[in-house]
Amino acid sequence: MYPLKFKPILKDKIWGGSRLRDVLGKDASDKAGESWEISGVEGNLSVVRNGFLEGNNLQELAEIYMGDLLGDRIYEQFGTGFPLLIKFIDAAQFLSVQVHPGDDLARQRHNSYGKTEMWYIVESDGGQLIAGFNRELDREQYLQHLSGGTLREILNYETVAPGDIYLMPAGRVHAIGSGVLLAEIQQSSDVTYRIYDWDRTDDAGNPRELHTALALDAIDFSYHPSCKTAYQPLDNSTVNAVDTPYFTTSVIRMDRPVEKDYILIDSFVIYMCMEGSVGITYPGGAEPLKKGETVLIPAELKNLAIVPTQPSTLLEVYIKPGL
Repeated sequence: MYPLKFKPILKDKIWGGSRLRDVLGKDASDKAGESWEISGVEGNLSVVRNGFLEGNNLQELAEIYMGDLLGDRIYEQFGTGFPLLIKFIDAAQFLSVQVHPGDDLARQRHNSYGKTEMWYIVESDGGQLIAGFNRELDREQYLQHLSGGTLREILNYETVAPGDIYLMPAGRVHAIGSGVLLAEIQQSSDVTYRIYDWDRTDDAGNPRELHTALALDAIDFSYHPSCKTAYQPLDNSTVNAVDTPYFTTSVIRMDRPVEKDYILIDSFVIYMCMEGSVGITYPGGAEPLKKGETVLIPAELKNLAIVPTQPSTLLEVYIKPGL
């Protein structure tokens, strides 16, 4: 096998903008909100765009290559269903205030996985995120603000800058703010409960559906002073930033080649290029990767070299043993 690139699945959104095209080079519209880079979600299966496997979708590859693609342990747990959903998101306007259910609730209600996710900020024009509440709350206090139209007063707003990372566990109320372009890594789930949508309407003058009742059992009402993830990038080093049962994400900032040995990791690896461009060399060839591109390294490829052609920053994503 070889490093696999997939055709982006582009989705126009009421809050979308033009930076997926203008900054990340996607063949996208002026209202593109999401680029699904790697997806095993039913109805949105990623299709290979490079090499001899071009035209095959991710599920077909998993059926053929099984543990050689996914990792033996991951194939045993998830079968041919790819366990992560990888995106770029461009918010020209605030997304809805929303929450995702955890595994148990999502399985009970939707026969789905829950949705823990993380964000890496690619660009921010003074943009903000909503991450949790700005005070300790209980269910009754939350409902009073929701019914009284004062939900905005209890939300925690954080101004973000490029390179910032935020982990959003299932249950944490959140929203991406206008002027923010980010990479999103999440469990493979498309279950979202909208709580508040800024009183906006679609082109027909209709508000989008809210899920306030469904959301109530999913929300974590506890207070977190800051939801930003602390990490310190180091040149030409792999710095772990996020470690969850669902995925591990590291930041690789480099201006010279970095050798990678995945012999102890029984998992596929994903690289997302946040800045610059690199070549990924592997036994049998090399694959270029530039800003805005994503590549899936099959689990059977254990030894690689990442060779920057200019100063570059990558996200490295995989699933650790012991999931």
